[in-house]
Parts: sequence; C-alpha cells; structure tokens
Amino acid sequence: MGIDYGIKRIGIAMTDIMRIVASPFDTVDSSESVKKNALKIVEIAQNNDVSEIVVGIPVNMNGTEGEMAETVRKFIEEIKKISSMQIFEMDERLTTAQAERMLIEEGNVSRGKRKGLKDKLAASFILQTYMDAKGF
Repeated sequence: MGIDYGIKRIGIAMTDIMRIVASPFDTVDSSESVKKNALKIVEIAQNNDVSEIVVGIPVNMNGTEGEMAETVRKFIEEIKKISSMQIFEMDERLTTAQAERMLIEEGNVSRGKRKGLKDKLAASFILQTYMDAKGF
C-alpha cells in the first residue's frame, strides 16, 4: 500500500499480488487527528491483506524537511503503535505535481475532478517508485 498524506486528503494506492504495478485505490478525508487517520489507514490495509505500507515523506527541493514531514512521521508512529505492518518511508518530492500534470496534460481532467484523483495518483507514484527501487 502506498500513502500520500495530505492536510485535506490521504491518497492511497495498492499493488497487484505480483507487485508489478501500483494503482490508485482511494482517498480518505484527513481532517481528523493523526491518530484517527492512522486507524483509518490500518483498517483499510487490514481489509485488503496489506503487509507493507510505503509512506511518502514530503521533502523540500533543497533536501530539507519541514513541518509537514514531521506530521507524516507522527502518522507513521501512530500506525506502528496499532499495527505490526512494515512501514517504509519514500521521498515524495514532486509526486503531487507529477500527478497534477498528468491529469491535466494526458487526462484532460477538470479542476474539480482532479482533487481526489491527484492524491491517489501521487500515492501510486510513491508506491511504484518504491517497488522499482526494491526490484519487485
């Protein structure tokens, strides 16, 4: 499972059983507390037989991490408290911009429809990058 954690939404991606292709799966509202958001993700993961979660860490272009990276790490710690799933971190630099560009240029998707789509598409980029790096 791939996660793109955002202030408004959490983008979720899943891979096929052979771990070849990451696909956009869903988005969930992230307006709750970090703890409640972690509970939502663990529930989705358990319902889909997920054993590993890859979470995108927002890194600035200069390689530094800001406040959002701290929030994402708190989210990861909450998942670890309630689940034994393996959690991996992945630099998510430019994944949301890449998703947005793809939806505009290739998909010709309207602004209103892009909101949820770009979050789960960004999650699929995070997951696919992780899988490619690990040689799955």
